[in-house]
Amino acid sequence: MLQLVIVDFENVQHGSTFIDLLDGYALDPMGGGQGLSEYSKQHLVKKLAQRVDVLSILAFLNQTPVGLITGFEGFSTFHCKPLLNIHDLVVHPDFRGQGLATQLLESVERLAIERGYCKLTLEVLSGNETAYAVYRKAGFSGYQLDPVLGEAIFLEKALA
Repeated sequence: MLQLVIVDFENVQHGSTFIDLLDGYALDPMGGGQGLSEYSKQHLVKKLAQRVDVLSILAFLNQTPVGLITGFEGFSTFHCKPLLNIHDLVVHPDFRGQGLATQLLESVERLAIERGYCKLTLEVLSGNETAYAVYRKAGFSGYQLDPVLGEAIFLEKALA
């Protein structure tokens, strides 16, 4: 039986499970191919516990940790409402292909609606066709204001 639980970052078991799943994802080629740094393993849960803008859900199948979704609140100036950016969606490799990602997305969407968010956002690697198909099926599409001007492109500039 699948159980979805909102992460309590003050709960040691939740924190440990969160780090294990996220580290496994980070080791995957689609997660960068390198595990979390020792700094992140030691400090991430504490840092997240201090934030009020984080929403994270753990998925357990018969009490085995199988997935994780984490989002951070942002704000849409055009809609004058909060939004939720999904930053991590993790399904343990042994449990992929069973619809867990879809269930995690549906769960976070329900919570976002309850909290009055105007939209969900996320980014996906262009080569991650499996994840891209899941997101499209869940209703995600490229962001554009005017089709003539094209879709928005995600950019980053590392500062450290």
